[in-house]
Amino acid sequence: MDRRYLTQEALADLATVPATSRWVVTNSLALHVLDYNAAPAVPPLLVLPGITSPAITMNFVAVELTDIAHPYVVDIRGRGLSDSATSYTLDDYAEDVEAIVDDLALDDVSILGHSMGARIAAVVAARGRVPLRSLLLADPPMSGPGRGPYPTTFETFLAQLAEARAGTTTAEVAKAWPRWPQSEQRLRAHWLSSCDVEAVSQTHRGFEEDDFFDVWPKLTSTTTLIYGSDSPMVPADGVEHARSMNPQANLETIPDAGHMLFWDNPAPALASVRRALSGSK
Repeated sequence: MDRRYLTQEALADLATVPATSRWVVTNSLALHVLDYNAAPAVPPLLVLPGITSPAITMNFVAVELTDIAHPYVVDIRGRGLSDSATSYTLDDYAEDVEAIVDDLALDDVSILGHSMGARIAAVVAARGRVPLRSLLLADPPMSGPGRGPYPTTFETFLAQLAEARAGTTTAEVAKAWPRWPQSEQRLRAHWLSSCDVEAVSQTHRGFEEDDFFDVWPKLTSTTTLIYGSDSPMVPADGVEHARSMNPQANLETIPDAGHMLFWDNPAPALASVRRALSGSK
């Protein structure tokens, strides 16, 4: 089976999360968003996941923030319940985000993006069409022209997607991600098959052809960049370059964590997000 799909088992996962499905229909796509119950009068937070992370896989992050923010977690185009498309550029993704913010009337919104989502969030901020309360970038890939390839090959992603379409299991996911809680391993096993191969292909190509540092100096809103201490996607020289190119931004290391920092070491990663959302350092 080459096409993306979801099993009934995966769809049943939606009943286990404290969120409501919302839909935003653009000129060409239907986009799915998980809207979380939150404390009264807290500001909105739009969460943008990574390259093969449907919205529900960040449930464990969203539920820890509902006392200080109203999370909305996006199924990025080509993932989860959102439609596939023919084009998956950063500007395409940014236009989707702008449409979601407008349609759901997310005034004074903060954006938290992880990996691909962090690159999307940076482009949204640089485009300047969404007034942002704050911007949180979690381990944005710093690969690009003259900076070497993205550390995870496209062939690795293809193999993972093939396993998912063949019906991978929680035990199989645990072999690749042994540190993750079993609940998160299970969600990945259930939902990875919803990711469009073309979406992953074009996005992976963008990790190597688009330069994060073309956008990074343009970020003038309140910006925090958090990164895993052991992440190959954010190497030491990239961190220093980021500091020098945007000294007003706040950079924080998450100890004992790789690229999947929320999964690897959730407590300090979430603490950093909470500090950024509350305006403290």
